[in-house]
Amino acid sequence: MGWWQLNADTLALSRFVVSPLAETFASLKLLHAGDAAHPGEQAWLSRHLPGYRELLAADPVTGLLVRAGLGRDWIADFLTPTPRGDEPFADEVARVRATAPDAARAHLRTALAGPLPATLDRDDLPERAAVLLEWVWEETVQPYWERRRRVLEADVVARTAQVSRGGWVSVLDALRPGRTRWLGENRLQINLHEYPPREISGAELLFVPVTVQRAGWVAWEDGIRYAAVYPCAGVLADPGDRVVPAGLGALLGPSRAAVLILLGSPLSTTQLTALTGQGLGSVGRHLKVLREAGLVERRRAGRSVLYGRTAAGDVLMEAAGGRAVIPPA
Repeated sequence: MGWWQLNADTLALSRFVVSPLAETFASLKLLHAGDAAHPGEQAWLSRHLPGYRELLAADPVTGLLVRAGLGRDWIADFLTPTPRGDEPFADEVARVRATAPDAARAHLRTALAGPLPATLDRDDLPERAAVLLEWVWEETVQPYWERRRRVLEADVVARTAQVSRGGWVSVLDALRPGRTRWLGENRLQINLHEYPPREISGAELLFVPVTVQRAGWVAWEDGIRYAAVYPCAGVLADPGDRVVPAGLGALLGPSRAAVLILLGSPLSTTQLTALTGQGLGSVGRHLKVLREAGLVERRRAGRSVLYGRTAAGDVLMEAAGGRAVIPPA
């Protein structure tokens, strides 16, 4: 297994960040695999996979670059620059484009665990990778980014609250169950591969959520910054049908109906605020009305208060049209 050695200060100062490029690369991995984890991903693949395959069919060099870059057990490092937090996509992808050609080829050989195909022995690999990532961002991620960003922020809110309740160990063990876990003695397991341990004490440690459910990798700038990318909570990632039924919206009001729809799984007020884009006060008022109507109940989980639909709320949802979720921004 691969693990990082860190001191208490490094862990205490670690933080969660959202990265548009990480979300884009995770989406590229999903397009490459073509294997959805839930109906929301399947709908997204049905919409965008034909265009992606057409793009690579017209550009076989870039197609080979993707296959080599995703590797066997390792991703070519230059495709996943370490997120820094609060960076726009353009700044992140510029770092891919700025990779030295020799370094890009070396990273690809590592990913392939062998020699580089002759077709890829060229200097324009970083530019090709950047252009592909820009296409994935513009065509398949940016149109949904406002909602995805809210989902990612909701996950960050939930993980941060979990740190305050149960400490970092509880969070690290849950990021990628079976892969990430706290080993004790200042050791963080980051994957199942037999790679040499890395000493990262004194460096910046980041945790980066993505909505793609089977995605996850690590990245680093040695001695400066290390990042673990993980899939956000599944209940947040699956957007379902994305529609507020007209009848339910007319009965409760669109904003209140959106809150009721999301509560098919328990959520906190902070998660609801991030997912809906509504203010905390508005969400609180909606929850109060829904509770008084017997459609929502609340329960305590540790130090958190979670809200979920009652049986009556489920019946109302079924009558109104099922498992729909708020539309994307």
